Parts: sequence; C-alpha cells; structure tokens
Amino acid sequence: MMEFKHTAVLLDEVIQMLNIKADGIYTDGTLGGGGHASAICAELNTEGHFVGIDRDKDALAAATRRLEKYPCRKDYVQCNYADIKQALASLGIDSIDGAVLDLGVSSFQLDNPERGFSYMQKAPLDMRMNVDDPLTAYDVVNNYTEKELTRLIKTYGEERWAMRIAAFIVAARKEKPVEDTEELVDIIKAAIPAAARREGPHPAKRTFQAIRIEVNDELNRLKTAVSEFCDVLAPGGRLAIISFHSLEDRIVKDIFAARCNPCTCPPGLPVCVCGNKADIKKVTGKPITAGEEELEENPRARSAKLRVIEKL
Repeated sequence: MMEFKHTAVLLDEVIQMLNIKADGIYTDGTLGGGGHASAICAELNTEGHFVGIDRDKDALAAATRRLEKYPCRKDYVQCNYADIKQALASLGIDSIDGAVLDLGVSSFQLDNPERGFSYMQKAPLDMRMNVDDPLTAYDVVNNYTEKELTRLIKTYGEERWAMRIAAFIVAARKEKPVEDTEELVDIIKAAIPAAARREGPHPAKRTFQAIRIEVNDELNRLKTAVSEFCDVLAPGGRLAIISFHSLEDRIVKDIFAARCNPCTCPPGLPVCVCGNKADIKKVTGKPITAGEEELEENPRARSAKLRVIEKL
C-alpha cells in the first residue's frame, strides 16, 4: 500500500481558529493523511478526545498509525462526514467542541494511479473515495446519457464546453467503452477547441471534477454535513471548513448565512415575529486564503477558502 501523504492546507489558520481546549472533544470529518488531525491532537491532553472520520479505509489505517504518539483518547469511524450524528452516537458522544472539514481530494488519492482521480496519469476510471461504493467513474462515463453527461459536466464542472465533451464521449464509447483516464483525457482534449485549450487550467480538470463529484455525491453530502456539524457543536464550539471550488464554497457560505440570520419575517417589519433565532455566529467574514509562503510550498492551496463559525 502506498504511504498516505497529504499536505494539510491552511494548517496554522485552522488550529488558531478552532481555539482548542486541551480537554475538549474534536473531530476531523475528512481525516485523509491526518495533517490537521496531528495538529489538533498535539493540542490535547490525556483528558482530550479526538474522533477521526473518513470514507477511505486506507486513510483511516494510515492516520491511526500517524496519531499513535499523541496521549489523547482517539476513536476512528469509517463513514461519510454527512453521517456525523450517527458516528458520534456510536461512541456515546452528544456534542463536540470543534471540527474541521477539508473538502479537497487528498494527495494520496490524487497521486495513487489505482484510484483514477488524476488526469495526469493513466489509471482505471474509478474516482471512488470509498472503494466499496458501487458507482464508479467508468459507470458514469460509459452509461450516462448524453443529456445527463452534459448536465453534470456543466453544473459540477462549470465547463463551458460541456455539451461538446458529452457528445464526444458518447461518440467514442459507441466504438468501444472508455476504459481509463488517459482515454478520457484524449476525448476531452479533442472536444475542446485548440484555442480554448491554450488558456486556463488543464482541459480535463473541470470534467474530472464533475465526474468525481457525481461518483461521490459530494455536494448533496456536503449540504447535509454542514448542517449536521453545526447541530452537534457544543456552545462555544467551532467548525472550520476548507473548500476548493465555488460550488462547495457557495454551499458552505449559504448554510452559514441562513443559520446566522434565520428570520423569515417580511422586510420592513419593525419587530421579528417568526421567533427564529440564530444558533451560530461567523468567526470569519471573508474567507481566509493561503499566503504566498504556503502557496510556494503547496500550489494545491491556491483555491482553498477557509470559513469558520461558532455555536451560540
């Protein structure tokens, strides 16, 4: 098994914003390589409790080894972060003092050819964060209709050439199934006009993002997770979420805003009569982004945005 490596993004900022209590209960809902988790556990004493959650059993195994040296109590649960309430209930925990969600794909998953997340190397079309899940990228690419492919590439990838890419995929698979990432990249490149390929990111980046989101049902799970994590915070507890593209950030921003200002009264009403009261407050106004020093060391941090709230 490959070593599970991941450079934690905005690490110092996350630890500062979580305002960690040495004897508190903290959760990393996207454990990955354990970068943020290590920094959290380093702040906890023997009375502290850390709960690590990930869909990827390889991530859990690697993080368990990495965190052995810390004295706090540690528990690990293999599940989706959207199932945080069930995960905590299974451990007899009612509320937590803080949590972090790093929504980026881990470096291990990107760099491991077998997982099929990367458009930079040949690999099977997989993209599952939990290898036991049934839906794969192969299924999406070879079985979705042209209309379905157009929708997801346009919506989840925000790709202007979505219609052409979908048409080229469908045409190619009529000859033979699209078997691997290299074949898919070639199809995408053929679909996008040469002039457009010379600008911006890798031509396959947005389509791969869209397929990955579809395979892992990421946006629907994120909507659930943000609300559920807000629910399980103890008063004064903080939730830090790092997003990497506009679709994720918009979901986080909108849910935070709705819970900070839940009043449904008509505008202009002198007094609130709906009775809805905020249960969180924003710790960050504009999202925190990586500084130049971090960007030099870890270019993947370029699109990262950190938003933090505190439970009232």
